[in-house]
Amino acid sequence: MKKFILILTLIVVICSIFAMPAAATAFAVGQDFVSSIKSRACYVVDFDTNTLIMEKDSNKPYPIASMVKIMTLLLTYNAIEEGKLSYDTQLTISPTASGMGGSQMFLEAGDSYAVSDIIKGVIVCSANDAAVALGEAISGSIDVFVAKMNSYAKELGMENTLFCNATGLPDAKGAQYSTAKDVSIMTRKLLTHKQYFEFSKIWMEDYKHPDGRITQLVNTNKLVRFFKYCDAGKTGFTNEAMHCLSASAKLGDMRIVATVLGAPDSKTRFREVTDIFKYCFANYETKVLVRSGENLNCNLAVAKAKDTPIELYCDRDLKFFTKKGAHTDYKIQVDIKDNLVAPIQASTDLGTISVLNSEGTALCKGLIYSRHNIEKRSYLDGIDKVLKNWFMK
Repeated sequence: MKKFILILTLIVVICSIFAMPAAATAFAVGQDFVSSIKSRACYVVDFDTNTLIMEKDSNKPYPIASMVKIMTLLLTYNAIEEGKLSYDTQLTISPTASGMGGSQMFLEAGDSYAVSDIIKGVIVCSANDAAVALGEAISGSIDVFVAKMNSYAKELGMENTLFCNATGLPDAKGAQYSTAKDVSIMTRKLLTHKQYFEFSKIWMEDYKHPDGRITQLVNTNKLVRFFKYCDAGKTGFTNEAMHCLSASAKLGDMRIVATVLGAPDSKTRFREVTDIFKYCFANYETKVLVRSGENLNCNLAVAKAKDTPIELYCDRDLKFFTKKGAHTDYKIQVDIKDNLVAPIQASTDLGTISVLNSEGTALCKGLIYSRHNIEKRSYLDGIDKVLKNWFMK
């Protein structure tokens, strides 16, 4: 792979900003602020770079109650991406799912519901009946589904987590647990599914069942109404887990993920997460070095290409998370695949573009694509090019 370093023209004005290896060590946070957190554990990261901002007992295992449903949702979105389900798929509700206690959207056994509606019930009102219905649809049984939950947790790097069911309710088969850090890993992954935001921002909705009944769905995450930058989150409560919340808020180009476990009451968990968001927005910022879709303004040599130059772009925003007022150098590194030969479809990635800190550590990375199909030069195209070059000389 060909490597070269460049400073792109669209970001040359940003010549010196703070660089930090993603999720290596936390930024310096006032000890008074961290010690004021009454929840048993917390973990706060920048969404885009996974930079750790603050933590408290983040690797200690605790029950997390309904935040278990974050994994239920992740496996549901995976099943949809794999083609095993679609949002329009109709699921017939089993007596087991319909009979779940706790928070519900009151699914009726024997009735058919669209997968999208059942997902909405899990996201908005933390419906246990909906969570079980999704688990049964994906794996055939909850036992098989739970095994899939634990397997995927390991795949995501959740080292201190054990699931026993799809809901987070106390389970006779054993105690399920996780950590503030592991829950944050789940939440960050969930936020990569854009469809999730279709429902996560709903505060209240009257849902009409197939039989005409109306159930009022109220979001258990009160911050979507009372903190304007919060657009995502999952609550949890049992007597053992106490009050839990993993939520995300976005201001400008910065998105923060904050998780608290074991708050003494519901007001405390919402207040503490709100205070964490306000602290982060006041003390940190995100710089976008490369915008998704914008012209990269660098040359690419492709053998037998008909047209040059070839317009290139990055498939995602490349961001840099920094403490306000801090400065250091960074570099943009482009790695182009070897031996590129036309024709090449626009859907083919041509290499990568990375943001490196002063130590050469990659902080974020995106794929490079051509704006258009790269067509192969014909024999006549070659003659035409030779003649044009000759006359220009």
